[in-house]
Amino acid sequence: MKYIDIETWPRKSHYHYFRTMDYPFFNVCANVDITDLYRAVKERNESLFQAFLYLITRTANERKEFRYRLREDGVVEHEAVHPSFTLMTTDEVFRFCEVKYNLDRAEFLAGAQRRMDEAKHTVYIEDEPGRDDLIYVTCMPWVSFTSVQHPIHMDKLDSVPRIAWGKFFEENGRIKMPLGVQAHHALADGVHVGQFFMRVQELLDEVRV
Repeated sequence: MKYIDIETWPRKSHYHYFRTMDYPFFNVCANVDITDLYRAVKERNESLFQAFLYLITRTANERKEFRYRLREDGVVEHEAVHPSFTLMTTDEVFRFCEVKYNLDRAEFLAGAQRRMDEAKHTVYIEDEPGRDDLIYVTCMPWVSFTSVQHPIHMDKLDSVPRIAWGKFFEENGRIKMPLGVQAHHALADGVHVGQFFMRVQELLDEVRV
């Protein structure tokens, strides 16, 4: 982790402008084409959730804007961020489950499976106090939403990105899925979220059976 020098930061003006807002967050939702990923996970007998979780976590780690976090006296950049995602338990209520990011796909998927197996029998909805090297992730597989809004603390220091995806559907012979990305405007702009979507789609298009 390192502190950003605000005085020399190209986002200095944006940082000061958006940080003072009561609600400085923005959310973009769009469909991504998961046709190749869907076919690959079916062939490999893998979890679509875990495979897509890897792709969005990898993308978040590749984009420095998704590793920035607000602190009382400025902005820090984490070397890596890790997904904290909602997991349905055996009692049909969700809990939070965190997985350590690993660029190695097989290692990440294995770690995700271990953590999910350990967590699914208990209910826990607290993240480690003071920790912000996370991205908050949720999946709503019952509906192909066109917009999404996340609960947040009305605290200008809450700058952890929120990412959600919904039910996939077929369109013109392709399989599409809605993806929503929420970010703090003091740390990221539409161009950065746009680049996030473009990179996710690029990784989806690289998947091979």
